[in-house]
Amino acid sequence: MKSKCLTLLCLLPFSAALHAACPTDAQVDAYLVDYSKRQLSAGFGNDISAADADCAKHKLAAKLPLYLGDRVGYKAGFTSPASQKNFGMSGPQWAYMFNRNMVDIIAVIPAKFGARPTFEADLLVEVKDPALADATTPLQALACLESVIPFIELPDLMMDGKFSGNALLAANLGFRGGVLGAEVPVQNTQAFVDALGNMTVVMSDRGPQAKEFGRAKGSDLLGHPLNAAMWLAQALKKDGITLKKGDLLSLGGFLPPVPSQSGMHIQLQYLGLPGDPAVSVEFN
Repeated sequence: MKSKCLTLLCLLPFSAALHAACPTDAQVDAYLVDYSKRQLSAGFGNDISAADADCAKHKLAAKLPLYLGDRVGYKAGFTSPASQKNFGMSGPQWAYMFNRNMVDIIAVIPAKFGARPTFEADLLVEVKDPALADATTPLQALACLESVIPFIELPDLMMDGKFSGNALLAANLGFRGGVLGAEVPVQNTQAFVDALGNMTVVMSDRGPQAKEFGRAKGSDLLGHPLNAAMWLAQALKKDGITLKKGDLLSLGGFLPPVPSQSGMHIQLQYLGLPGDPAVSVEFN
């Protein structure tokens, strides 16, 4: 995976008239005009159906490379029971990821990088073999992966107030970028599978307002992070998308997203993985 640096964090807002149908091309274009102004948006309608939200996601993703660079992979959302309950979703959904704001250096980022900027404890895996879509056990899935990567996602939730899971799906699950830690090479063993499932994920602020935001277990993502990887690969295959070597897959949030504030120095740790890896970001 090639190293990338942060040049411009063009994490830009959305806007569109409320409606309950797949948006037209003109509506998507209007949405992206507001997106460039970094202002809160009504999104594509809080009452949008699942089918129309999925349609909106694809139409939006076709034009997001103008703002966020090339597609680098895919993200799963609603992979924990808490997030499904919070957004009224019956199961996971997926969205696209792009590379312009994927940072794998020591990151210092403006706290106001979007209209409603947040950070989230996440985890990436790097695909080695598209046969991941055919795996049926975590150990089989592990054989199709190159590495696992600590990841602080930087979603911009964009919409004011409380909104539905379908509204978030229509907005490509709020993806704007994130901070990557050092890759942890996969060990194709049951011990590594167990470490992923049993690890403790800890997100904390090491800045002046030092605090711990929460802890989660690896098993909080669909019972095991590799279950989330298999679900995502299978969902993409069902939608006609074949993974390729080097694709990144984001497995979902371990903890609820937190609004970013100037002065925060966020550290995300994965206790129990080999070397207890971590990743951090500072907001100014």
